[in-house]
Amino acid sequence: MIQPEHVFTEQVLRSLFPPERSDDFFDALFGDASEGAYDIALTYAGYDQKANTLDFLLNLHERPGRCLACNLTYGLPEVFGRHPVINIKGLVGEIEQVLGNDLRCADWQLGRTEQKGRSLHSIPLRIQLAKK
Repeated sequence: MIQPEHVFTEQVLRSLFPPERSDDFFDALFGDASEGAYDIALTYAGYDQKANTLDFLLNLHERPGRCLACNLTYGLPEVFGRHPVINIKGLVGEIEQVLGNDLRCADWQLGRTEQKGRSLHSIPLRIQLAKK
């Protein structure tokens, strides 16, 4: 049985989704990283042993002096799912490597944007696990 809470430490999460990826995303999107309204951080949200799924959040933290407007974040799951800088497919592959030799990531899905607060929105990432 895996214990992902011991595997997906803050250090591992930062290596999987480095903070500078936010600037890279906005540079690709707008041609200027300073135009971005938020920073993106990956957090571990839990493991459902019964469903054999891992849950993560892509947290969008409002940047100082910027506005994290709802209308700017609700379409992001579709954008994140296919944007090469965000690279969810690659991220899931890296998560699979962290899991070791016994498990593989069989499927993944981005959920709808959730507003956690005025300056924090989250996009759920659920990964279906399977034995290798």
